Amino acid sequence: MPGTNQVEKISIVPRGMAALGYTLQLPTEDRFLLSETELRGQIATMLGGRSAEEIVFNSITTGAANDLQRATDLAERMVMTYGMSKVLGPQAYEQQQASFLGNGSSNQRRAVSEETAGAIDQEIKEIVETAHQQALDILQSNRDLLETITVKLLETEVIEGKNLHQLLDQAKSPIQVPAEVH
Repeated sequence: MPGTNQVEKISIVPRGMAALGYTLQLPTEDRFLLSETELRGQIATMLGGRSAEEIVFNSITTGAANDLQRATDLAERMVMTYGMSKVLGPQAYEQQQASFLGNGSSNQRRAVSEETAGAIDQEIKEIVETAHQQALDILQSNRDLLETITVKLLETEVIEGKNLHQLLDQAKSPIQVPAEVH
C-alpha cells in the first residue's frame, strides 16, 4: 500500500496464543503526522489476511480478529478524534479524560444525539468497508503473486528482507491491471 510502512517480514510461525502468523512493518522514516489516505491504507493492510481468506477459501475464520479490532479502532479514531469525516466534518467526538497511570478509558464518546451517534457508526463502517474492498481488489489483482508467496511461506515459514521485497515489488495495483483484450 502506498504511504504505509514497508513490509520487512512475513511469517506463518505462531506467536503466543493469539497470533497464528504475522506481518512485520517498519517505518521508513520518523513520522508524526499521517494523512487520511495513509490511514485508510493502513486499515486496508490490516484487513489483508481476512480478505485473503475470503478470496482463497470463500470463507472467513477467527484468525483475523485482532486485525479487525485494530482496523475498527483506527477508523473510529479517524472519525471521532481526527475529524476525518465527510459527513460529520472537522469535529472531535471523543471525550478526553485524564487517566492516572494509563488506567481508565480514554475513548469514550461525548454526549451526542442519537442521530449523531448513528452517523459516527455509519462513517466508521464506511471507512472499514471501503478499506476491505480495497484489500479484496488488490489481492484479486495479484492472485498469482498471492499463490506464489503462499507456496514459499509453506516451504520456509518466513520470508523477509531482499527476498520479500523482490516478491512485493511485483504487486500491481488494481488500476495497473491490464484490461482483457477482446
